[in-house]
Amino acid sequence: MTIFSKIIAGDIPSYKCAEDDRFYAFLDINPLQKGHTLVIPKREVDYFFDLTDEEIAAMQVFAKRVARAIGEVLPCRKVGQAVLGLEVPHAHIHLVPMQNEGDLNFANSKKQFSPEEMQQTADAIRNAFDNL
Repeated sequence: MTIFSKIIAGDIPSYKCAEDDRFYAFLDINPLQKGHTLVIPKREVDYFFDLTDEEIAAMQVFAKRVARAIGEVLPCRKVGQAVLGLEVPHAHIHLVPMQNEGDLNFANSKKQFSPEEMQQTADAIRNAFDNL
């Protein structure tokens, strides 16, 4: 069981931003920017491109809705998307609020926010997501 599967199961706490029957979105605890969110399938699959075509399509639609919610609550020009997946063997999409393309550079120093600020950000994204 991956760390992401444990998050979905509630065994590890997370700052949940969105959820449906197939996907889960939560704040990255080592964010590039405030609001950096991970979107994962509930079905444990290591490699993003091992998901079925239908799963990839549905995950992208879910991620689009999460990105719109992020854009509503955080000041950014766009929400960038990246699929990397080497550090955790569970397919995932990074959604990162951006002012410029450098904001999506994973070599950048990670930001730190208080637990209260993380929770407020997750709650705001979740509320925006629920109202889309």
